[in-house]
Amino acid sequence: MTYTEGKNNAENKVEEHKELIKEVLSAYPEKSRKKREKHLNVHEDGKADCGVKSNIKSVPGVMTARGCAYAGSKGVVWGPIKDMIHISHGPVGCGYWSWSGRRNYYIGKTGVDSFGTMHFTSDFQERDIVFGGDKKLTKIIEEIEELFPLNRGISVQSECPIGLIGDDIEAVAKKASKQINKPVVPVRCEGFRGVSQSLGHHIANDALRDHMFPRFDKAKKENTLSIEPGPYDVALIGDYNIGGDAWASRMILEEMGLRVVAQWSGDGTVNELVNGPASKLVLIHCYRSMNYICRSLEESYGMPWMEFNFFGPNKIAASIREIASRFDEKIQENAEKVIAKYTPVMNAVLEKYRPRLEGKTVMLYVGGLRPRHVVPAFEDLGIKVIGTGYEFAHNDDYKRTTSYIDGATIIYDDVTAFEFEEFVKHMKPDLIASGIKEKYVFQKMALPFRQMHSWDYSDSAIALQSQIGQYILKE
Repeated sequence: MTYTEGKNNAENKVEEHKELIKEVLSAYPEKSRKKREKHLNVHEDGKADCGVKSNIKSVPGVMTARGCAYAGSKGVVWGPIKDMIHISHGPVGCGYWSWSGRRNYYIGKTGVDSFGTMHFTSDFQERDIVFGGDKKLTKIIEEIEELFPLNRGISVQSECPIGLIGDDIEAVAKKASKQINKPVVPVRCEGFRGVSQSLGHHIANDALRDHMFPRFDKAKKENTLSIEPGPYDVALIGDYNIGGDAWASRMILEEMGLRVVAQWSGDGTVNELVNGPASKLVLIHCYRSMNYICRSLEESYGMPWMEFNFFGPNKIAASIREIASRFDEKIQENAEKVIAKYTPVMNAVLEKYRPRLEGKTVMLYVGGLRPRHVVPAFEDLGIKVIGTGYEFAHNDDYKRTTSYIDGATIIYDDVTAFEFEEFVKHMKPDLIASGIKEKYVFQKMALPFRQMHSWDYSDSAIALQSQIGQYILKE
Protein backbone atom coordinates (compact mmCIF):
# COMPACT_ATOMS: atom_id res chain seq x y z
CA MET A 1 0.00 0.00 0.00
CA THR A 2 1.35 3.44 -0.94
CA TYR A 3 1.45 6.37 1.48
CA THR A 4 -1.46 8.04 -0.36
CA GLU A 5 -3.54 4.87 -0.21
CA GLY A 6 -2.80 4.48 3.48
CA LYS A 7 -3.76 8.10 4.16
CA ASN A 8 -6.99 7.76 2.21
CA ASN A 9 -7.82 4.54 4.06
CA ALA A 10 -7.28 6.27 7.43
CA GLU A 11 -9.47 9.19 6.40
CA ASN A 12 -12.18 6.78 5.29
CA LYS A 13 -12.02 5.03 8.67
CA VAL A 14 -12.41 8.36 10.47
CA GLU A 15 -15.50 9.22 8.45
CA GLU A 16 -16.92 5.73 8.85
CA HIS A 17 -16.57 5.92 12.63
CA LYS A 18 -18.07 9.41 12.75
CA GLU A 19 -21.10 8.05 10.91
CA LEU A 20 -21.31 5.26 13.46
CA ILE A 21 -21.43 7.82 16.28
CA LYS A 22 -24.25 9.67 14.51
CA GLU A 23 -26.15 6.42 14.07
CA VAL A 24 -25.83 5.53 17.76
CA LEU A 25 -26.85 9.02 18.87
CA SER A 26 -29.94 8.96 16.65
CA ALA A 27 -31.72 6.80 19.21
CA TYR A 28 -31.78 9.67 21.72
CA PRO A 29 -34.30 12.51 22.08
CA GLU A 30 -32.92 15.72 20.56
CA LYS A 31 -31.93 17.34 23.87
CA SER A 32 -30.03 14.28 25.07
CA ARG A 33 -28.44 13.79 21.64
CA LYS A 34 -27.05 17.33 21.65
CA LYS A 35 -25.57 16.81 25.11
CA ARG A 36 -24.03 13.44 24.37
CA GLU A 37 -22.54 14.28 20.96
CA LYS A 38 -20.05 16.58 22.70
CA HIS A 39 -18.62 13.56 24.53
CA LEU A 40 -18.08 11.31 21.50
CA ASN A 41 -15.53 11.73 18.74
CA VAL A 42 -13.08 9.99 16.43
CA HIS A 43 -9.41 10.82 16.97
CA GLU A 44 -7.55 12.22 13.99
CA ASP A 45 -3.77 12.06 13.72
CA GLY A 46 -2.07 15.37 14.40
CA LYS A 47 -4.82 16.78 16.61
CA ALA A 48 -3.72 18.20 19.99
CA ASP A 49 -6.57 16.60 21.90
CA CYS A 50 -9.30 14.02 21.46
CA GLY A 51 -12.02 16.57 20.74
CA VAL A 52 -14.47 15.57 23.47
CA LYS A 53 -15.98 17.45 26.40
CA SER A 54 -15.43 15.98 29.86
CA ASN A 55 -16.04 16.43 33.59
CA ILE A 56 -19.66 17.42 32.90
CA LYS A 57 -22.78 16.15 34.66
CA SER A 58 -24.12 12.89 33.20
CA VAL A 59 -27.37 13.06 31.26
CA PRO A 60 -30.23 12.17 33.64
CA GLY A 61 -31.75 8.77 32.94
CA VAL A 62 -28.78 7.13 31.25
CA MET A 63 -26.76 4.29 32.78
CA THR A 64 -23.39 5.78 33.73
CA ALA A 65 -20.47 3.90 35.26
CA ARG A 66 -19.42 6.91 37.33
CA GLY A 67 -19.20 6.96 41.10
CA CYS A 68 -19.68 9.79 43.60
CA ALA A 69 -17.38 12.10 45.56
CA TYR A 70 -17.53 9.78 48.58
CA ALA A 71 -16.34 6.90 46.38
CA GLY A 72 -13.44 9.02 45.15
CA SER A 73 -12.33 9.96 48.64
CA LYS A 74 -13.01 6.91 50.76
CA GLY A 75 -12.89 4.25 48.08
CA VAL A 76 -9.79 5.52 46.29
CA VAL A 77 -7.55 7.96 48.17
CA TRP A 78 -8.08 7.51 51.92
CA GLY A 79 -9.37 3.93 52.20
CA PRO A 80 -6.07 2.15 51.38
CA ILE A 81 -4.17 3.91 54.21
CA LYS A 82 -3.94 0.83 56.35
CA ASP A 83 -3.17 2.04 59.88
CA MET A 84 -5.94 4.64 59.93
CA ILE A 85 -9.58 3.86 60.62
CA HIS A 86 -11.92 5.39 58.05
CA ILE A 87 -15.43 6.09 59.31
CA SER A 88 -18.18 6.06 56.70
CA HIS A 89 -20.20 8.80 58.36
CA GLY A 90 -23.84 8.43 57.42
CA PRO A 91 -26.27 5.55 56.64
CA VAL A 92 -24.82 2.07 56.46
CA GLY A 93 -25.29 1.50 52.72
CA CYS A 94 -22.46 3.63 51.34
CA GLY A 95 -19.90 2.10 53.68
CA TYR A 96 -21.18 -1.40 53.01
CA TRP A 97 -20.92 -1.10 49.24
CA SER A 98 -17.44 0.41 49.44
CA TRP A 99 -16.26 -2.22 51.91
CA SER A 100 -13.04 -3.91 50.75
CA GLY A 101 -14.13 -3.97 47.10
CA ARG A 102 -10.91 -2.86 45.38
CA ARG A 103 -8.39 -5.44 46.66
CA ASN A 104 -6.07 -2.80 48.14
CA TYR A 105 -3.49 -5.27 49.45
CA TYR A 106 -1.57 -4.44 52.61
CA ILE A 107 0.80 -5.99 55.11
CA GLY A 108 -0.30 -5.94 58.76
CA LYS A 109 -2.47 -7.58 61.38
CA THR A 110 -6.06 -6.74 60.55
CA GLY A 111 -7.92 -5.38 63.57
CA VAL A 112 -4.70 -4.73 65.46
CA ASP A 113 -2.45 -2.35 63.52
CA SER A 114 -4.14 -2.43 60.09
CA PHE A 115 -7.79 -1.90 59.23
CA GLY A 116 -8.11 -1.86 55.45
CA THR A 117 -10.62 -4.69 55.13
CA MET A 118 -12.73 -3.62 58.10
CA HIS A 119 -15.90 -1.53 57.87
CA PHE A 120 -16.61 1.32 60.28
CA THR A 121 -19.88 3.23 59.97
CA SER A 122 -21.91 5.66 62.07
CA ASP A 123 -25.06 3.88 60.79
CA PHE A 124 -27.25 6.96 60.62
CA GLN A 125 -30.92 6.49 61.47
CA GLU A 126 -33.88 8.87 61.16
CA ARG A 127 -33.20 10.20 64.67
CA ASP A 128 -29.68 11.22 63.62
CA ILE A 129 -31.00 13.04 60.57
CA VAL A 130 -33.42 15.02 62.75
CA PHE A 131 -31.18 15.77 65.73
CA GLY A 132 -27.75 15.63 64.10
CA GLY A 133 -24.90 13.16 64.44
CA ASP A 134 -22.08 15.15 66.05
CA LYS A 135 -22.51 13.51 69.47
CA LYS A 136 -22.71 10.10 67.84
CA LEU A 137 -19.52 10.76 65.88
CA THR A 138 -17.71 11.82 69.06
CA LYS A 139 -18.83 8.61 70.80
CA ILE A 140 -17.69 6.49 67.85
CA ILE A 141 -14.21 8.04 67.86
CA GLU A 142 -13.93 7.38 71.62
CA GLU A 143 -14.99 3.75 71.15
CA ILE A 144 -12.55 3.26 68.28
CA GLU A 145 -9.70 4.56 70.40
CA GLU A 146 -10.66 2.18 73.20
CA LEU A 147 -11.16 -0.90 71.00
CA PHE A 148 -8.31 -0.30 68.52
CA PRO A 149 -5.61 1.60 70.41
CA LEU A 150 -2.90 0.88 67.81
CA ASN A 151 -4.65 2.89 65.12
CA ARG A 152 -2.53 5.84 63.98
CA GLY A 153 -5.41 8.13 63.09
CA ILE A 154 -9.01 8.42 61.93
CA SER A 155 -10.66 9.92 58.87
CA VAL A 156 -14.31 10.93 58.75
CA GLN A 157 -15.70 10.27 55.27
CA SER A 158 -18.94 12.24 54.94
CA GLU A 159 -21.91 10.77 53.13
CA CYS A 160 -24.71 12.84 51.59
CA PRO A 161 -26.90 13.39 54.71
CA ILE A 162 -24.02 14.98 56.63
CA GLY A 163 -23.78 17.87 54.21
CA LEU A 164 -27.54 18.19 53.91
CA ILE A 165 -28.17 18.53 57.66
CA GLY A 166 -25.07 20.67 58.26
CA ASP A 167 -23.23 18.63 60.91
CA ASP A 168 -19.99 20.28 62.07
CA ILE A 169 -17.59 17.38 61.56
CA GLU A 170 -14.65 19.79 61.52
CA ALA A 171 -15.29 20.87 65.12
CA VAL A 172 -15.78 17.27 66.25
CA ALA A 173 -12.57 16.16 64.51
CA LYS A 174 -10.51 19.03 65.90
CA LYS A 175 -11.64 18.35 69.47
CA ALA A 176 -11.20 14.56 69.14
CA SER A 177 -7.71 14.95 67.65
CA LYS A 178 -6.59 16.86 70.73
CA GLN A 179 -8.14 14.26 73.02
CA ILE A 180 -6.52 11.21 71.44
CA ASN A 181 -3.37 13.01 70.21
CA LYS A 182 -3.70 11.55 66.73
CA PRO A 183 -4.86 12.98 63.42
CA VAL A 184 -8.62 12.99 63.02
CA VAL A 185 -9.29 14.18 59.48
CA PRO A 186 -12.75 15.44 58.43
CA VAL A 187 -13.37 14.95 54.70
CA ARG A 188 -16.28 16.79 53.11
CA CYS A 189 -16.83 14.23 50.37
CA GLU A 190 -20.62 14.04 50.37
CA GLY A 191 -21.73 12.11 47.32
CA PHE A 192 -23.80 14.92 45.83
CA ARG A 193 -20.72 17.11 45.34
CA GLY A 194 -19.40 17.40 41.79
CA VAL A 195 -20.29 15.27 38.77
CA SER A 196 -18.33 12.09 39.55
CA GLN A 197 -15.79 10.56 41.92
CA SER A 198 -13.22 12.99 40.52
CA LEU A 199 -14.19 15.82 42.87
CA GLY A 200 -13.89 13.32 45.73
CA HIS A 201 -10.26 12.73 44.71
CA HIS A 202 -9.64 16.49 44.78
CA ILE A 203 -11.33 16.95 48.16
CA ALA A 204 -9.35 14.02 49.58
CA ASN A 205 -6.09 15.46 48.23
CA ASP A 206 -6.83 18.81 49.84
CA ALA A 207 -7.55 17.10 53.16
CA LEU A 208 -4.18 15.31 52.93
CA ARG A 209 -2.47 18.62 52.28
CA ASP A 210 -4.24 20.48 55.09
CA HIS A 211 -3.74 17.83 57.75
CA MET A 212 -0.45 16.13 56.84
CA PHE A 213 1.77 18.94 55.54
CA PRO A 214 1.67 20.74 58.93
CA ARG A 215 2.72 17.50 60.62
CA PHE A 216 5.68 17.20 58.26
CA ASP A 217 6.63 20.84 58.86
CA LYS A 218 6.51 20.31 62.63
CA ALA A 219 8.47 17.04 62.50
CA LYS A 220 11.12 18.58 60.28
CA LYS A 221 11.48 21.60 62.57
CA GLU A 222 11.75 19.40 65.66
CA ASN A 223 13.97 16.87 63.86
CA THR A 224 11.55 14.04 64.64
CA LEU A 225 10.93 12.63 61.16
CA SER A 226 10.88 8.82 61.22
CA ILE A 227 13.40 8.74 58.36
CA GLU A 228 16.74 10.35 57.64
CA PRO A 229 16.24 12.00 54.23
CA GLY A 230 18.60 10.74 51.53
CA PRO A 231 19.54 11.64 47.95
CA TYR A 232 17.59 8.77 46.37
CA ASP A 233 14.27 9.16 48.18
CA VAL A 234 11.10 8.98 46.10
CA ALA A 235 7.39 9.04 46.91
CA LEU A 236 5.11 6.65 45.03
CA ILE A 237 1.80 8.47 44.68
CA GLY A 238 -1.53 7.51 43.15
CA ASP A 239 -0.91 3.77 43.31
CA TYR A 240 -3.49 1.96 45.42
CA ASN A 241 -1.82 -1.46 45.41
CA ILE A 242 -4.73 -3.18 43.69
CA GLY A 243 -3.68 -6.79 43.45
CA GLY A 244 -0.16 -5.78 44.53
CA ASP A 245 0.54 -3.14 41.85
CA ALA A 246 2.47 -0.82 44.17
CA TRP A 247 4.62 -3.66 45.46
CA ALA A 248 5.62 -4.56 41.90
CA SER A 249 6.46 -0.93 41.11
CA ARG A 250 8.33 -0.54 44.39
CA MET A 251 10.42 -3.62 43.66
CA ILE A 252 11.60 -2.13 40.36
CA LEU A 253 12.36 1.26 41.91
CA GLU A 254 14.34 -0.30 44.75
CA GLU A 255 16.31 -2.46 42.34
CA MET A 256 17.29 0.79 40.64
CA GLY A 257 18.77 1.94 43.95
CA LEU A 258 15.98 4.33 44.90
CA ARG A 259 14.33 4.38 48.32
CA VAL A 260 10.54 4.59 48.42
CA VAL A 261 9.83 6.56 51.59
CA ALA A 262 6.10 6.99 50.99
CA GLN A 263 3.28 5.14 49.28
CA TRP A 264 0.18 7.29 48.89
CA SER A 265 -1.93 5.42 49.50
CA GLY A 266 -1.85 1.68 48.70
CA ASP A 267 -0.33 -0.21 51.66
CA GLY A 268 0.38 3.27 53.03
CA THR A 269 0.67 4.51 56.61
CA VAL A 270 0.29 7.78 58.47
CA ASN A 271 4.06 7.96 58.80
CA GLU A 272 4.38 7.76 55.02
CA LEU A 273 1.85 10.57 54.61
CA VAL A 274 4.02 12.68 56.89
CA ASN A 275 7.32 11.61 55.31
CA GLY A 276 6.22 12.20 51.71
CA PRO A 277 7.36 15.84 51.48
CA ALA A 278 10.91 14.72 52.39
CA SER A 279 11.27 12.98 49.01
CA LYS A 280 13.51 14.20 46.20
CA LEU A 281 11.04 13.19 43.49
CA VAL A 282 7.35 12.33 43.34
CA LEU A 283 6.35 9.53 40.98
CA ILE A 284 2.65 9.57 40.17
CA HIS A 285 0.91 6.49 38.83
CA CYS A 286 -2.73 7.65 38.60
CA TYR A 287 -2.50 11.25 37.43
CA ARG A 288 -6.23 11.96 37.61
CA SER A 289 -6.78 11.01 41.26
CA MET A 290 -3.67 12.57 42.86
CA ASN A 291 -2.18 15.20 40.56
CA TYR A 292 -3.61 17.76 42.99
CA ILE A 293 -1.34 16.72 45.84
CA CYS A 294 1.64 16.63 43.46
CA ARG A 295 0.98 20.26 42.56
CA SER A 296 0.63 21.12 46.26
CA LEU A 297 3.97 19.46 47.01
CA GLU A 298 5.55 21.42 44.18
CA GLU A 299 4.03 24.70 45.37
CA SER A 300 4.81 24.17 49.08
CA TYR A 301 8.22 22.47 48.88
CA GLY A 302 9.46 22.92 45.31
CA MET A 303 9.29 19.18 44.82
CA PRO A 304 9.47 17.91 41.20
CA TRP A 305 7.01 15.26 40.06
CA MET A 306 6.47 13.11 37.00
CA GLU A 307 3.91 10.67 35.66
CA PHE A 308 5.25 7.20 34.90
CA ASN A 309 3.83 4.20 33.09
CA PHE A 310 4.64 0.64 34.18
CA PHE A 311 2.27 -1.09 31.71
CA GLY A 312 3.94 -3.16 29.02
CA PRO A 313 7.68 -3.80 28.50
CA ASN A 314 8.35 -0.86 26.19
CA LYS A 315 6.74 1.71 28.47
CA ILE A 316 8.25 0.15 31.58
CA ALA A 317 11.75 0.48 30.09
CA ALA A 318 11.07 4.04 28.94
CA SER A 319 9.74 5.05 32.35
CA ILE A 320 12.67 3.45 34.16
CA ARG A 321 15.07 5.48 32.01
CA GLU A 322 13.09 8.70 32.48
CA ILE A 323 13.03 8.24 36.25
CA ALA A 324 16.74 7.45 36.31
CA SER A 325 17.50 10.60 34.30
CA ARG A 326 16.42 12.63 37.34
CA PHE A 327 19.26 11.14 39.38
CA ASP A 328 23.02 10.54 39.04
CA GLU A 329 25.01 8.07 36.94
CA LYS A 330 24.80 5.39 39.63
CA ILE A 331 21.00 5.21 39.34
CA GLN A 332 21.18 5.44 35.54
CA GLU A 333 23.57 2.48 35.40
CA ASN A 334 21.36 0.51 37.77
CA ALA A 335 18.37 1.30 35.57
CA GLU A 336 20.02 -0.31 32.56
CA LYS A 337 20.83 -3.39 34.67
CA VAL A 338 17.20 -3.68 35.74
CA ILE A 339 16.00 -3.39 32.14
CA ALA A 340 18.55 -5.99 31.03
CA LYS A 341 17.44 -8.33 33.84
CA TYR A 342 13.74 -8.28 32.99
CA THR A 343 13.85 -7.93 29.21
CA PRO A 344 14.30 -11.71 28.66
CA VAL A 345 11.33 -12.37 30.97
CA MET A 346 9.14 -9.93 29.04
CA ASN A 347 10.37 -11.23 25.69
CA ALA A 348 9.45 -14.77 26.66
CA VAL A 349 5.86 -13.67 27.29
CA LEU A 350 5.71 -11.76 24.00
CA GLU A 351 7.22 -14.64 22.02
CA LYS A 352 4.63 -16.98 23.48
CA TYR A 353 1.54 -14.88 22.86
CA ARG A 354 2.19 -12.22 20.22
CA PRO A 355 2.18 -14.57 17.19
CA ARG A 356 -1.29 -15.75 18.19
CA LEU A 357 -2.64 -12.30 19.13
CA GLU A 358 -1.29 -10.24 16.23
CA GLY A 359 -4.12 -8.29 14.64
CA LYS A 360 -6.64 -8.79 17.46
CA THR A 361 -8.59 -5.72 18.61
CA VAL A 362 -9.74 -4.35 21.96
CA MET A 363 -12.05 -1.60 23.21
CA LEU A 364 -11.29 0.05 26.56
CA TYR A 365 -13.43 1.92 29.04
CA VAL A 366 -12.01 2.53 32.50
CA GLY A 367 -11.39 5.33 34.98
CA GLY A 368 -8.19 6.99 36.11
CA LEU A 369 -5.16 6.28 33.92
CA ARG A 370 -5.81 2.95 32.22
CA PRO A 371 -7.63 4.17 29.09
CA ARG A 372 -4.26 5.49 27.90
CA HIS A 373 -1.60 3.76 30.00
CA VAL A 374 -2.53 0.20 29.04
CA VAL A 375 -2.62 0.96 25.30
CA PRO A 376 1.12 0.20 24.87
CA ALA A 377 0.74 -3.05 26.80
CA PHE A 378 -1.85 -4.24 24.30
CA GLU A 379 0.24 -3.01 21.39
CA ASP A 380 3.27 -4.92 22.68
CA LEU A 381 1.12 -8.04 22.31
CA GLY A 382 0.05 -7.06 18.80
CA ILE A 383 -3.46 -6.06 19.90
CA LYS A 384 -4.87 -2.84 18.42
CA VAL A 385 -6.96 -0.47 20.53
CA ILE A 386 -9.91 0.67 18.40
CA GLY A 387 -11.85 2.55 21.07
CA THR A 388 -11.08 4.08 24.46
CA GLY A 389 -12.62 6.42 27.00
CA TYR A 390 -12.73 7.52 30.62
CA GLU A 391 -15.42 7.51 33.28
CA PHE A 392 -14.37 10.75 34.99
CA ALA A 393 -11.57 12.35 32.98
CA HIS A 394 -10.82 16.04 32.62
CA ASN A 395 -9.68 17.76 29.44
CA ASP A 396 -5.99 17.34 30.26
CA ASP A 397 -6.45 13.55 30.44
CA TYR A 398 -7.66 13.50 26.85
CA LYS A 399 -4.75 15.70 25.78
CA ARG A 400 -2.39 13.19 27.40
CA THR A 401 -4.14 10.40 25.52
CA THR A 402 -3.40 11.60 21.98
CA SER A 403 0.20 10.33 22.03
CA TYR A 404 -1.01 6.83 22.88
CA ILE A 405 -3.66 6.23 20.23
CA ASP A 406 -3.88 6.01 16.44
CA GLY A 407 -6.11 7.93 14.06
CA ALA A 408 -9.69 6.65 13.69
CA THR A 409 -9.79 5.46 17.32
CA ILE A 410 -13.28 6.05 18.72
CA ILE A 411 -13.22 8.25 21.84
CA TYR A 412 -16.08 8.18 24.33
CA ASP A 413 -16.30 10.18 27.56
CA ASP A 414 -18.63 8.96 30.33
CA VAL A 415 -20.05 6.54 27.78
CA THR A 416 -23.57 5.32 28.49
CA ALA A 417 -24.35 1.62 28.70
CA PHE A 418 -26.39 1.91 25.49
CA GLU A 419 -23.63 3.68 23.55
CA PHE A 420 -20.91 1.27 24.60
CA GLU A 421 -22.98 -1.76 23.73
CA GLU A 422 -23.83 -0.33 20.31
CA PHE A 423 -20.21 0.59 19.55
CA VAL A 424 -19.16 -2.94 20.45
CA LYS A 425 -21.86 -4.50 18.26
CA HIS A 426 -20.64 -2.51 15.25
CA MET A 427 -16.86 -2.63 15.87
CA LYS A 428 -16.79 -6.31 16.90
CA PRO A 429 -13.60 -6.21 19.01
CA ASP A 430 -11.94 -9.44 20.10
CA LEU A 431 -11.74 -8.26 23.71
CA ILE A 432 -13.45 -5.74 26.00
CA ALA A 433 -11.32 -4.28 28.81
CA SER A 434 -13.47 -2.35 31.22
CA GLY A 435 -14.97 -2.43 34.74
CA ILE A 436 -17.22 -4.61 36.84
CA LYS A 437 -20.37 -2.71 35.77
CA GLU A 438 -19.78 -3.63 32.15
CA LYS A 439 -18.38 -7.11 32.68
CA TYR A 440 -21.50 -9.27 32.66
CA VAL A 441 -23.21 -7.44 29.78
CA PHE A 442 -20.40 -8.34 27.42
CA GLN A 443 -19.85 -11.80 28.81
CA LYS A 444 -23.52 -12.50 28.05
CA MET A 445 -22.76 -11.32 24.50
CA ALA A 446 -20.12 -14.09 24.42
CA LEU A 447 -17.26 -11.60 24.26
CA PRO A 448 -13.98 -12.10 26.12
CA PHE A 449 -13.75 -9.52 28.90
CA ARG A 450 -10.93 -8.29 31.11
CA GLN A 451 -11.86 -6.51 34.36
CA MET A 452 -9.40 -3.61 34.42
CA HIS A 453 -10.16 -2.23 37.89
CA SER A 454 -9.06 -5.28 39.85
CA TRP A 455 -7.45 -7.42 37.11
CA ASP A 456 -10.25 -10.00 37.47
CA TYR A 457 -8.91 -10.88 40.92
CA SER A 458 -5.53 -12.09 39.67
CA ASP A 459 -1.97 -10.75 39.89
CA SER A 460 -0.73 -7.18 39.64
CA ALA A 461 -0.64 -5.08 36.47
CA ILE A 462 3.01 -6.01 35.92
CA ALA A 463 1.72 -9.45 34.92
CA LEU A 464 -0.90 -7.97 32.61
CA GLN A 465 0.74 -9.15 29.40
CA SER A 466 0.54 -12.86 30.10
CA GLN A 467 -2.90 -12.53 31.71
CA ILE A 468 -4.39 -10.88 28.63
CA GLY A 469 -2.83 -13.45 26.34
CA GLN A 470 -4.12 -16.37 28.39
CA TYR A 471 -7.57 -14.81 28.65
CA ILE A 472 -8.13 -14.15 24.96
CA LEU A 473 -6.78 -17.52 23.89
CA LYS A 474 -8.79 -19.32 26.55
CA GLU A 475 -11.97 -17.79 25.15
